Amino acid sequence: MALTNVALQRAIVSLILLAPPVWPQQKPADKPEEEPPPPAISVEVALVNILASVHDKHGGLIGNLTKDDFTVIEDGKQQTIKYFTRETDLPLTIGLLIDVSASQRNLLDIEKHAAHQFFSQVLRKKDEAFLISFGEDSELLQDYTNSPKLLQAGLSQLQVNSGVGGFGPGPVPTISQPRGTVLYDAVYLAANEKLRAEVGRKVIVLITDGIDEGSKLKIEEAIEAAQKSDVVIYSIDYADPSAYGPFSFGSVSDFALQRMSGETGGRVFKVDRRHTLDDAFKELQDEMRSQYSIAYTSSNLEQDGRFRKLVVKVADKNLKVQVRKGYYAVKPEKS
Repeated sequence: MALTNVALQRAIVSLILLAPPVWPQQKPADKPEEEPPPPAISVEVALVNILASVHDKHGGLIGNLTKDDFTVIEDGKQQTIKYFTRETDLPLTIGLLIDVSASQRNLLDIEKHAAHQFFSQVLRKKDEAFLISFGEDSELLQDYTNSPKLLQAGLSQLQVNSGVGGFGPGPVPTISQPRGTVLYDAVYLAANEKLRAEVGRKVIVLITDGIDEGSKLKIEEAIEAAQKSDVVIYSIDYADPSAYGPFSFGSVSDFALQRMSGETGGRVFKVDRRHTLDDAFKELQDEMRSQYSIAYTSSNLEQDGRFRKLVVKVADKNLKVQVRKGYYAVKPEKS
């Protein structure tokens, strides 16, 4: 049956009312367009790494302490220890620096043998070492290696390297004083150019009588380079009294060695008739294998390059902690 015009109009209106509305495509009014998120604030937070050795009142090493035994204080404020390892297996990088000035002439053969024995016993698979001699200048005799044979080959190259006073060309020019032992320059070179970019435990071992003659840099600059590179300096005070003439009274001051080692968390081993070079290396080996590795994030996030003083204590007041005196709050270098 055909629909009348009126009925047809009513049917069309009904269909329109029943159909779902079709709106222009647009974003809902109740959800405004999202703004891009603000840029993330990136803060480079560097861990402060500390190597500590603990001795009893007789000088014996204490290797059974726990994280809870230690308190770390930076510029007078206690810090929260984030990482702690006992008798750490962190890679060990050793820079052996040997004095080859004229005053050490009679000691070089002994040093070659003792150093070879030391490397053979102390180096593990992940460890590396390099060898530098220093007299009137510094020379890299063996670069990074894990091979005691290569290090022995480097040690075999040790020979006296001593200049004369006055004007003259050379890596460390001097006037009216002998260019004999550029000790501070050698420490700076090893810390800043060889060890700064390394990770893990980093150690400089010095074999010297502690006399510097002709270094371009001062002892303060050598210490600062070691501190900025997280390097511990161990000094083996080895002197030949006959090399200093009749007015030396058979001894040489170890003030410089005590200062460099003390400021960086190491110590000085004295070689004499009762304490041989082999003994010193054995004690050094024991100490490096009995260290505590401590790391924390400073509560002071300002990386202003300033020096911050560190004090590390243990609960037992009869024990002595051997640790560096502080660090420089510098921004970590980007790799």
